[in-house]
Amino acid sequence: MQKVDTRAKWFKSSYSNGERACLEVSGDLPGLIPVRDSKDREGPSVAFAIPAWAAFVAGIGGGVFPIASRRVV
Repeated sequence: MQKVDTRAKWFKSSYSNGERACLEVSGDLPGLIPVRDSKDREGPSVAFAIPAWAAFVAGIGGGVFPIASRRVV
């Protein structure tokens, strides 16, 4: 696993209400969407190919994940 550059600009969904119990994403890696736990900012991150991340987000909005679809990213 490769650590994402510490200079990456991370952001959370506007639906997070300022809480730390959510994911953060970065758009700083061409072709990839790095994701990390907002509670462990120094911990590991995982990177998804853009089409995989887009399908995940569309699935949330489309109700594929019923519990998660209450909070659309």
